[in-house]
Amino acid sequence: MTFDKNNLEYTACPVCGCEEYKKAYDFIPFAVVRCNACRIFYLNPRPAEEAVLKLYEDDKYYKGEARSGGCAKSGYSNYFLQEPALRATFHKLLQNLKKRNIYGGSLLEVGCGYGYLLKEAKDFFDYRAGTDFSKNAVLHAGQNIDLVVKGGVEALPPDRKFDCVISLHVIEHAYNPKEFLKRLLSCLNPNGRLVIGSPDMGSFWRVIMGRRWPSFKIPEHVLFFDKNSLSGLMHNIGLQNINILPYPHAFPVSLIGEKFGISFPSFLDRFYVWIPATTIAVYGSFSPGGSNA
Repeated sequence: MTFDKNNLEYTACPVCGCEEYKKAYDFIPFAVVRCNACRIFYLNPRPAEEAVLKLYEDDKYYKGEARSGGCAKSGYSNYFLQEPALRATFHKLLQNLKKRNIYGGSLLEVGCGYGYLLKEAKDFFDYRAGTDFSKNAVLHAGQNIDLVVKGGVEALPPDRKFDCVISLHVIEHAYNPKEFLKRLLSCLNPNGRLVIGSPDMGSFWRVIMGRRWPSFKIPEHVLFFDKNSLSGLMHNIGLQNINILPYPHAFPVSLIGEKFGISFPSFLDRFYVWIPATTIAVYGSFSPGGSNA
C-alpha cells in the first residue's frame, strides 16, 4: 500500500488529547511531533489504523519483505536469523523479572511473534500463552506453548486470567494506548503484574542519530516513549508500584551492520552484540480496588 497525503489522517495527542504540538522530525509525508501538554512524541499525520494492521497480518512482515509505500521495508529483517539474539535478550529479561519476584504462575505475552520469549519462559512460568496478529507467527509460536491465538486479547477465552502479562515493542504501534493497556489489565489476576517494553526515545542513541534512529520505523511506530511518558501512562490507567525494569538487548552483527549501511559476511549472523539503552521497560502491579482511570 502507498501512503500519501490523500490517505493519511491527522490526530490530536493519542495520550492526552491536546491538539497543539511542535514538529520534531520530518519523514515526508509523515512527521514526528511532540505534544505541547504531556510532552510525548507521536506520529502526525499517520496512516489509518486499518491499513497498518494489514502489514502485521502479512506473512512477509517477519521475513523482511513487507513494504509500506513512502518508506523502506516494514516489519522485521528476517526474524528467524534474529532468534539466538532475541532468545538471549528474553532470557536475561526473565532473569531480571525473577529477581523482582515476578515468576511462577501463568504468563501471557501480547504480540508474541514467533514465541521466542514464551519458549525461554518455560523454566520461569508454569503456564504460557500468547497472541499475535500474524497467522504465520502464531503457527511458529504454537510449538511447545500452552496456548497461542491469532488476534489481540479479545481472542483469548473470556474467563482466562494471568499472573503476569508482558507486551514488548507493541505499545508504540497502538493508536489508542490507554485502551490498549486497559485491555491488558483486563487479563490480569488480582495483584498481577504488567510489563511493557518500548524503544527508548530518551536514549542517547536517538540523540546522537537523530532522524536516522532505527526505532522511528515509520509509519508502523506511531508513539515514542521515554521512561517518564511510559511510567506516567501506566500510572494514569491505574497501575501501582511502577518501576523501571533493566532491559539489556542483544542484536545480530548483521542487523547492526544493516542499520549503519554496512554489509557483513553471512557467517556472522550467528553472532550477536549486547547494546545498551535501546529499550525502556516498565512494570507495575494491578489491584482491582485501585483507581483505573
